[in-house]
Amino acid sequence: MLRAGLTGGMACGKSTVAKIFSSLGAYVLQADALAHELYRPGGPVYLELVKRFGPEIVQPDEADGAIDRRRLAALAFDGGRVEELNRIVHPAVFQRQEQWMAEISEADPHAVALVEAALIFEAGAAARFDKIIVVSCRPEQKIARLAQRLSINEAAARADVERRTRAQLSDEEKVRRADYVIDNSGPPEMTSRQVEKIFKELKALAQAGAS
Repeated sequence: MLRAGLTGGMACGKSTVAKIFSSLGAYVLQADALAHELYRPGGPVYLELVKRFGPEIVQPDEADGAIDRRRLAALAFDGGRVEELNRIVHPAVFQRQEQWMAEISEADPHAVALVEAALIFEAGAAARFDKIIVVSCRPEQKIARLAQRLSINEAAARADVERRTRAQLSDEEKVRRADYVIDNSGPPEMTSRQVEKIFKELKALAQAGAS
């Protein structure tokens, strides 16, 4: 089995690229969805987050006490507490990822198992993967895409992108460290062609490694 990490700057289209990989036959796990699962009320990660960041991160209009992820992100990024947040969440995420990888490997030794995560490099997780794929796009596209996704104006989207970017490696540094780079600044068919080419190579490596 080949273990691939998919990362890139905010709003560059990682999830879109992950869906294309999935359609081609890759097994895909989204770290953001996994973190969301770990934030569920009552779990150890939830309890530690509320303890550290306070009850204000709990949505008051949610009967089950769900975490307001945007409020938590604002406290972490604006308050200089990103490392504190990561120390709580990342170990649990890594553990679940390893369990998932082990299950995929047992079920399909020739698989390409791909984890989509924003902070692979920043979390020191690059060594967990055989290959790293970075998705890139133009800075102005990030802002426009985020504004559309969150239904906010471009000024708010720009502030959000800049805030999160300060806590991450630059796109240029991520590209420099990547094994593969997907330029997602063009039309969808251009992105699809790049993904298809990379998946073909990854699949060949997975088959060779398991033989």
